Amino acid sequence: MTNQLKVKMILSKEFKVGKIDDRIYGSFIEHLGRAVYEGIYEPAHSSANEQGFRQDVMDMVRELKVPLIRYPGGNFVSGYNWEDGVGPVESRPRRLDLAWKSTEPNHVGTNEFMNWATQVGAEVNMAVNLGTRGVDAARNLVEYCNHPGGSYWSDLRISHGWKEAHRIKTWCLGNEMDGPWQIGQKTADEYGRIAVESAKAMKLVDPSIELVACGSSSSAMTTFAEWEATVLDHTYEQVDYISLHNYYANRDNDLSNYLAQSLDMNHFIKSVASICDYVKAKKRSKKTIYLSFDEWNVWFHSNEADKKIEPWSVAPPLLEDIYNFEDALVVGTLLITLLKNADRVKIACLAQLVNVIAPIMTDKEGDAWRQTIYYPYMHTSVYGRGTALNPIISSPVYDSKDFTDVPYLESTAVYDETNETLTIFAVNRSQEAPLLLEGDIRDFTNYRVIEHIVLENDDVKATNQINRTNVVPHNGGDAEVRDGTLLAHLPKLSWNVIRLAK
Repeated sequence: MTNQLKVKMILSKEFKVGKIDDRIYGSFIEHLGRAVYEGIYEPAHSSANEQGFRQDVMDMVRELKVPLIRYPGGNFVSGYNWEDGVGPVESRPRRLDLAWKSTEPNHVGTNEFMNWATQVGAEVNMAVNLGTRGVDAARNLVEYCNHPGGSYWSDLRISHGWKEAHRIKTWCLGNEMDGPWQIGQKTADEYGRIAVESAKAMKLVDPSIELVACGSSSSAMTTFAEWEATVLDHTYEQVDYISLHNYYANRDNDLSNYLAQSLDMNHFIKSVASICDYVKAKKRSKKTIYLSFDEWNVWFHSNEADKKIEPWSVAPPLLEDIYNFEDALVVGTLLITLLKNADRVKIACLAQLVNVIAPIMTDKEGDAWRQTIYYPYMHTSVYGRGTALNPIISSPVYDSKDFTDVPYLESTAVYDETNETLTIFAVNRSQEAPLLLEGDIRDFTNYRVIEHIVLENDDVKATNQINRTNVVPHNGGDAEVRDGTLLAHLPKLSWNVIRLAK
């Protein structure tokens, strides 16, 4: 039998990262591939409701308790005229979507999506087009969505059958405007100017909204850091968040290195927070800018298949990554990393929600099913509400191709004071040995383990498919509290959720 590795953790109610904003468990639906059409919307499906939305998909989204969904893009938004998606469906235009070389029928637009989001219990993080459009279209959309009535755009919404204002709180000022792939790409100064002027106009229409400025499209951009500093120099007093985007991949089939990529995410978050604080100091401001990590996930499996898609079709099967067990472990470490930074990361969006690099997949006219990454996302969203704690962890480490001192244990904890529960999320990165976790929980007297959920599999490449669920969690984990000490066995290569209650 392989010798187990020992790790130690000290947990205290006083060691706090901060209150978790529920929006950290957000997601994303873009008019891309089969996310909307054949994803959330399929009128001919046997489960479709009278609005055409698949109720089997809605049930899975509700199970995830997704609090916030970014919409309608993404790259798509930089060429999107929002007016195309409102009013009588039969008179809406078909448009070429230049971002994804598809045809957009505009059967689903702003009001339909707001209706769907309400039914799944989510708020919407609405993006405005600052690629081909600007101040005018942005302020008009805010008026259409949020103004109660008595003005041109709000009365138009009412005439379209939506008497009540949508009251959308969070808005994205464009998408990835530094990217050469973006329609209407801009320099940092060009974007900063249009973003601040759009922000001013939008907040004149509705002062209660919160705004997200575009950060770099990824930390690998050559303009990274300088972009953030310049954009914030323009927008600091008008915006509330700056965005981060990053995707992770295992192209070299190097599991040790792949499992360490959450260290890159952590470094990215710390770097952007420090840039925000530099601009704060430079401006002598008392205001703190928070972070919106509104695109993150694993994305690489579908890259080759996407090159073969016929252009200008409606809802082509784009970005349909089929995730395996090792991807679920990585997503688990990324979720833990977001929680470790809950004092600055207030919004995060797993990109995306259905069919497109997604936890939920659908078959046209058939079933919907849960991918491997569905489970860590669901567990953190459901059990990770409350205060993020800062555990003191002592773990053996390893080195990989791109990272040094990678701890075998990636873990954090959440304390829900209202319900008096403590939840520990933990990934064992070791490919050979289980971990014996010894947790000092002296602050949590009379607490006992009520459940230890484990996601494990002997095959790191195991996937779930429409009729095959190889990777599913079980709650037969081995954890107990003995004399004020938590003792837990974490199997090799496993995702663990240890739930304690008084």
